[in-house]
Amino acid sequence: MSKLSISKAWEASRDVIGRNGSLLATVALALLVLPGVVSDMAKPATDGGAFPEPGPWLIVAAIAFIIGLIGQLAIVTQALGSRRTVAEAIGHGMRRAPSYVAATFIWTAPFALLMYAMARGAGTPPSGGVVLGLLPLLIVFLYLCVRMILTPAVATAESGGPLHIIKRSWALTSGNWWRLFGFVVVWAIAAMVVLLAVQAIGGLLSGMIFGDSEPMSVGGLVVSVLTRLAGAALTVVLVVMQARLYLQVATAAEPEVTVPSSGT
Repeated sequence: MSKLSISKAWEASRDVIGRNGSLLATVALALLVLPGVVSDMAKPATDGGAFPEPGPWLIVAAIAFIIGLIGQLAIVTQALGSRRTVAEAIGHGMRRAPSYVAATFIWTAPFALLMYAMARGAGTPPSGGVVLGLLPLLIVFLYLCVRMILTPAVATAESGGPLHIIKRSWALTSGNWWRLFGFVVVWAIAAMVVLLAVQAIGGLLSGMIFGDSEPMSVGGLVVSVLTRLAGAALTVVLVVMQARLYLQVATAAEPEVTVPSSGT
């Protein structure tokens, strides 16, 4: 498998964002920001940042999550160089979302079940044995996260089902784990810094102007909008990079690979 160039993918991503910025922004605002804000406002307030009790807000959150996934696939469609319109890209994302969600479930569900089982059997605080047991599990999960990083692009560009998506991402990332891991680390650090800064500044300004930043308040709405806007911008960068990395390695291995035009 050919070696990936992160810098080359970044240059291509900047070109895509600069050229199709208005289209990407339209998708991000409609399918990432708006549903996310609605989900934030529906989530009940809790003391000390505790997880809210299950309720109708979980349905809203699940719907927002699914819409966000469709938005990501629509952004990938545009980033791959497709000539689809925004509506066509969203429609393509809706058609491919079930396969992408199923593929993600297949490789993440075993880890979720294992972590849940270990957490259920752990005390409060968890024992040292439980922590040591979780460590190798987390390492394996991190390894697979990197190997599955191209699944959104594969799900969008190719027509296979869930197993094909998993196998294809595994094959395309072969020999490039450390490069992709480095990219993920850099992006994650940047995302954490940006989101923490936006939340801190937004919360401070909201408190000074509105005096309250709880859900279902004007202050909470302002903080949610600012945070979701920053998160959407970071997601666009990540998703466009995934698309360009996919194109780089897929076309190097198989020069005949092409991106379907509108209507397919």
